Amino acid sequence: MANLSEPSVTTRIALKAERLSVYYGPTLAVRDVNLDIPIREIVAFIGPSGCGKSTVLRCFNRMNDLISGARVEGRITFHGEDIYQRQVDPVSLRRRIGMVFQKANPFSQSIYENIAWAARINGYQGDMDELVETSLRKAAVWDEVKDKLRDSGLSLSGGQQQRLCIARAISIQPDIILMDEPCSALDPISTIKVEETMQQLKEDYTIIIVTHNMQQASRVSDRTAFFNAEATNQGGKVGFLVEYDRTEVIFNQPREQYTRDYVSGRFG
Repeated sequence: MANLSEPSVTTRIALKAERLSVYYGPTLAVRDVNLDIPIREIVAFIGPSGCGKSTVLRCFNRMNDLISGARVEGRITFHGEDIYQRQVDPVSLRRRIGMVFQKANPFSQSIYENIAWAARINGYQGDMDELVETSLRKAAVWDEVKDKLRDSGLSLSGGQQQRLCIARAISIQPDIILMDEPCSALDPISTIKVEETMQQLKEDYTIIIVTHNMQQASRVSDRTAFFNAEATNQGGKVGFLVEYDRTEVIFNQPREQYTRDYVSGRFG
Protein backbone atom coordinates (compact mmCIF):
# COMPACT_ATOMS: atom_id res chain seq x y z
CA MET A 1 0.00 0.00 0.00
CA ALA A 2 1.25 3.44 -0.87
CA ASN A 3 2.54 6.00 1.57
CA LEU A 4 1.50 9.63 1.40
CA SER A 5 3.86 11.97 -0.36
CA GLU A 6 5.81 14.61 1.52
CA PRO A 7 3.86 17.86 1.99
CA SER A 8 4.76 21.05 0.16
CA VAL A 9 6.22 23.69 2.46
CA THR A 10 3.98 26.25 0.77
CA THR A 11 0.78 24.45 1.84
CA ARG A 12 -0.99 26.43 4.54
CA ILE A 13 -3.70 23.86 5.30
CA ALA A 14 -2.44 20.71 7.01
CA LEU A 15 -5.77 18.88 7.24
CA LYS A 16 -9.12 19.49 5.59
CA ALA A 17 -12.40 17.73 6.41
CA GLU A 18 -15.20 18.02 3.87
CA ARG A 19 -18.72 16.81 4.72
CA LEU A 20 -17.25 14.32 7.17
CA SER A 21 -19.79 11.95 8.70
CA VAL A 22 -19.05 8.97 10.94
CA TYR A 23 -21.21 5.91 11.53
CA TYR A 24 -20.93 3.13 14.09
CA GLY A 25 -22.75 0.33 12.35
CA PRO A 26 -26.00 1.84 11.08
CA THR A 27 -25.93 4.64 13.68
CA LEU A 28 -24.87 8.12 12.58
CA ALA A 29 -22.55 9.53 15.27
CA VAL A 30 -21.29 12.75 13.63
CA ARG A 31 -22.66 14.51 10.57
CA ASP A 32 -21.37 16.89 7.89
CA VAL A 33 -18.25 18.34 9.52
CA ASN A 34 -16.23 20.84 7.46
CA LEU A 35 -12.90 22.00 8.90
CA ASP A 36 -9.60 23.46 7.70
CA ILE A 37 -6.65 22.92 10.08
CA PRO A 38 -3.77 25.35 9.33
CA ILE A 39 -0.18 24.24 9.71
CA ARG A 40 1.67 25.08 12.93
CA GLU A 41 -1.38 26.20 14.82
CA ILE A 42 -3.15 24.73 17.83
CA VAL A 43 -6.80 23.90 17.19
CA ALA A 44 -9.06 23.02 20.12
CA PHE A 45 -12.22 20.94 19.89
CA ILE A 46 -14.71 21.81 22.64
CA GLY A 47 -18.28 20.81 23.40
CA PRO A 48 -20.38 18.69 25.76
CA SER A 49 -19.88 14.96 26.22
CA GLY A 50 -21.15 12.84 23.34
CA CYS A 51 -20.90 15.52 20.67
CA GLY A 52 -18.30 13.73 18.54
CA LYS A 53 -15.10 15.64 19.36
CA SER A 54 -12.94 12.56 19.89
CA THR A 55 -14.65 10.70 17.06
CA VAL A 56 -13.66 13.45 14.61
CA LEU A 57 -10.14 13.62 16.06
CA ARG A 58 -9.64 9.88 15.52
CA CYS A 59 -10.70 10.23 11.88
CA PHE A 60 -7.60 12.31 11.18
CA ASN A 61 -5.23 9.38 11.60
CA ARG A 62 -7.77 6.65 10.87
CA MET A 63 -7.89 5.32 14.42
CA ASN A 64 -11.60 4.67 13.87
CA ASP A 65 -10.52 1.98 11.40
CA LEU A 66 -9.70 -0.10 14.47
CA ILE A 67 -13.31 0.02 15.73
CA SER A 68 -15.53 -2.72 14.37
CA GLY A 69 -18.41 -1.31 12.34
CA ALA A 70 -17.04 2.23 12.15
CA ARG A 71 -17.48 3.89 8.78
CA VAL A 72 -16.45 7.31 7.47
CA GLU A 73 -18.15 9.26 4.71
CA GLY A 74 -16.95 12.47 3.15
CA ARG A 75 -13.33 13.41 2.60
CA ILE A 76 -10.27 14.20 4.69
CA THR A 77 -7.16 15.49 2.98
CA PHE A 78 -3.69 15.72 4.50
CA HIS A 79 -1.69 18.33 2.62
CA GLY A 80 -4.11 17.86 -0.26
CA GLU A 81 -4.13 14.05 -0.40
CA ASP A 82 -7.20 12.00 0.53
CA ILE A 83 -6.19 9.86 3.52
CA TYR A 84 -9.06 7.42 2.95
CA GLN A 85 -7.92 6.38 -0.50
CA ARG A 86 -7.56 2.62 -0.68
CA GLN A 87 -3.85 2.84 -1.49
CA VAL A 88 -3.00 4.88 1.64
CA ASP A 89 -1.33 2.81 4.34
CA PRO A 90 -2.92 3.72 7.73
CA VAL A 91 0.22 2.72 9.62
CA SER A 92 2.33 5.11 7.56
CA LEU A 93 -0.31 7.78 8.04
CA ARG A 94 -0.10 7.39 11.82
CA ARG A 95 3.63 8.01 11.68
CA ARG A 96 2.87 11.38 10.12
CA ILE A 97 -0.12 12.15 12.34
CA GLY A 98 0.74 11.06 15.88
CA MET A 99 -1.58 10.62 18.86
CA VAL A 100 -1.37 11.39 22.57
CA PHE A 101 -4.18 9.79 24.56
CA GLN A 102 -6.22 10.88 27.54
CA LYS A 103 -4.46 8.50 29.90
CA ALA A 104 -0.68 8.52 29.78
CA ASN A 105 0.46 5.15 28.44
CA PRO A 106 4.25 4.90 28.76
CA PHE A 107 5.85 1.53 28.15
CA SER A 108 7.17 -0.33 31.20
CA GLN A 109 10.63 -0.10 29.61
CA SER A 110 13.14 2.58 30.55
CA ILE A 111 12.54 6.25 29.83
CA TYR A 112 15.26 6.00 27.18
CA GLU A 113 13.68 2.96 25.53
CA ASN A 114 10.25 4.62 25.46
CA ILE A 115 11.74 7.00 22.91
CA ALA A 116 14.29 4.72 21.26
CA TRP A 117 11.91 1.81 20.69
CA ALA A 118 9.35 4.00 18.93
CA ALA A 119 12.04 5.49 16.70
CA ARG A 120 13.68 2.14 16.04
CA ILE A 121 10.54 0.37 14.82
CA ASN A 122 9.93 3.30 12.49
CA GLY A 123 13.30 2.86 10.85
CA TYR A 124 15.38 5.57 12.50
CA GLN A 125 19.06 5.14 11.61
CA GLY A 126 20.65 8.21 13.20
CA ASP A 127 22.24 9.01 16.57
CA MET A 128 19.77 7.53 19.07
CA ASP A 129 21.20 9.35 22.10
CA GLU A 130 20.74 12.66 20.30
CA LEU A 131 17.20 11.81 19.24
CA VAL A 132 16.20 10.77 22.77
CA GLU A 133 17.57 13.99 24.24
CA THR A 134 16.04 16.18 21.53
CA SER A 135 12.62 14.55 21.89
CA LEU A 136 12.63 14.87 25.68
CA ARG A 137 13.77 18.48 25.44
CA LYS A 138 10.99 19.33 22.99
CA ALA A 139 8.50 17.78 25.39
CA ALA A 140 9.96 19.90 28.22
CA VAL A 141 10.80 16.91 30.40
CA TRP A 142 14.54 16.44 29.76
CA ASP A 143 15.75 18.35 32.82
CA GLU A 144 13.52 16.22 35.06
CA VAL A 145 14.60 12.83 33.67
CA LYS A 146 18.12 13.25 32.26
CA ASP A 147 19.73 11.60 35.30
CA LYS A 148 17.36 8.60 35.34
CA LEU A 149 17.00 7.58 31.73
CA ARG A 150 17.37 3.90 32.69
CA ASP A 151 14.45 4.06 35.13
CA SER A 152 11.07 2.74 34.04
CA GLY A 153 8.76 5.19 32.34
CA LEU A 154 6.14 4.08 34.86
CA SER A 155 8.22 5.52 37.71
CA LEU A 156 7.42 9.08 36.64
CA SER A 157 4.60 11.26 37.93
CA GLY A 158 1.40 11.50 35.90
CA GLY A 159 2.38 14.79 34.32
CA GLN A 160 5.87 13.55 33.51
CA GLN A 161 4.44 10.38 31.99
CA GLN A 162 2.20 12.43 29.72
CA ARG A 163 5.13 14.57 28.57
CA LEU A 164 7.14 11.36 28.02
CA CYS A 165 4.30 10.17 25.77
CA ILE A 166 4.46 13.48 23.91
CA ALA A 167 8.22 12.99 23.49
CA ARG A 168 7.60 9.48 22.17
CA ALA A 169 5.06 10.82 19.69
CA ILE A 170 7.42 13.45 18.33
CA SER A 171 10.43 11.11 18.20
CA ILE A 172 9.11 9.69 14.93
CA GLN A 173 8.97 13.23 13.52
CA PRO A 174 5.28 13.59 12.66
CA ASP A 175 3.73 16.61 10.98
CA ILE A 176 0.67 16.68 13.24
CA ILE A 177 0.05 15.73 16.87
CA LEU A 178 -3.47 14.79 17.97
CA MET A 179 -4.19 15.10 21.70
CA ASP A 180 -7.34 13.57 23.17
CA GLU A 181 -7.92 15.31 26.51
CA PRO A 182 -4.24 14.98 27.49
CA CYS A 183 -4.65 16.88 30.76
CA SER A 184 -7.91 15.47 32.08
CA ALA A 185 -6.17 13.25 34.64
CA LEU A 186 -3.48 15.76 35.62
CA ASP A 187 -3.14 18.19 38.52
CA PRO A 188 -3.09 21.96 37.75
CA ILE A 189 0.71 22.28 37.86
CA SER A 190 1.21 19.36 35.46
CA THR A 191 -1.51 20.77 33.22
CA ILE A 192 0.31 24.08 32.97
CA LYS A 193 3.54 22.28 32.02
CA VAL A 194 1.78 20.34 29.26
CA GLU A 195 0.18 23.55 27.99
CA GLU A 196 3.58 25.29 27.95
CA THR A 197 4.98 22.30 26.06
CA MET A 198 2.23 22.61 23.46
CA GLN A 199 3.06 26.26 22.88
CA GLN A 200 6.71 25.37 22.27
CA LEU A 201 5.81 22.48 19.97
CA LYS A 202 3.63 24.72 17.82
CA GLU A 203 6.79 26.13 16.28
CA ASP A 204 7.34 22.77 14.53
CA TYR A 205 4.04 20.90 14.60
CA THR A 206 0.33 21.29 13.98
CA ILE A 207 -1.60 20.33 17.12
CA ILE A 208 -5.27 19.40 17.51
CA ILE A 209 -6.51 19.00 21.06
CA VAL A 210 -9.83 17.74 22.39
CA THR A 211 -10.58 19.31 25.75
CA HIS A 212 -13.53 19.66 28.13
CA ASN A 213 -11.71 22.56 29.77
CA MET A 214 -12.83 25.79 28.10
CA GLN A 215 -10.21 27.78 29.98
CA GLN A 216 -7.55 25.51 28.55
CA ALA A 217 -8.89 25.98 25.04
CA SER A 218 -8.88 29.75 25.46
CA ARG A 219 -5.31 29.69 26.82
CA VAL A 220 -3.56 27.41 24.35
CA SER A 221 -5.40 27.40 21.02
CA ASP A 222 -5.28 29.63 17.97
CA ARG A 223 -8.62 28.33 16.67
CA THR A 224 -11.51 26.60 18.36
CA ALA A 225 -14.19 24.30 16.96
CA PHE A 226 -17.36 24.04 19.03
CA PHE A 227 -19.32 20.81 18.65
CA ASN A 228 -22.78 20.04 19.97
CA ALA A 229 -25.21 17.11 19.74
CA GLU A 230 -28.91 16.76 19.16
CA ALA A 231 -31.32 13.94 19.87
CA THR A 232 -32.35 11.59 17.08
CA ASN A 233 -35.69 9.90 16.50
CA GLN A 234 -34.08 6.63 17.59
CA GLY A 235 -33.30 8.00 21.05
CA GLY A 236 -29.59 8.53 20.48
CA LYS A 237 -27.52 11.64 19.75
CA VAL A 238 -25.70 12.85 16.67
CA GLY A 239 -22.82 15.30 16.91
CA PHE A 240 -22.28 18.24 14.60
CA LEU A 241 -19.96 21.22 14.26
CA VAL A 242 -21.71 24.41 15.36
CA GLU A 243 -18.99 26.99 14.83
CA TYR A 244 -15.29 27.20 14.01
CA ASP A 245 -13.22 30.38 14.17
CA ARG A 246 -10.30 32.11 15.78
CA THR A 247 -10.35 31.34 19.49
CA GLU A 248 -10.88 34.95 20.53
CA VAL A 249 -13.97 35.09 18.30
CA ILE A 250 -15.45 31.86 19.69
CA PHE A 251 -15.06 33.02 23.27
CA ASN A 252 -15.81 36.71 22.87
CA GLN A 253 -17.97 37.23 19.78
CA PRO A 254 -19.45 33.91 18.62
CA ARG A 255 -22.00 34.04 15.83
CA GLU A 256 -24.21 31.19 17.00
CA GLN A 257 -26.51 31.20 20.03
CA TYR A 258 -25.52 27.60 20.83
CA THR A 259 -21.91 28.75 21.12
CA ARG A 260 -22.76 31.77 23.25
CA ASP A 261 -24.73 29.57 25.62
CA TYR A 262 -21.94 27.01 25.91
CA VAL A 263 -19.00 29.36 26.48
CA SER A 264 -21.06 31.36 28.99
CA GLY A 265 -21.70 28.18 30.99
CA ARG A 266 -25.46 27.92 30.38
CA PHE A 267 -25.08 24.25 29.44
CA GLY A 268 -22.40 21.64 28.95
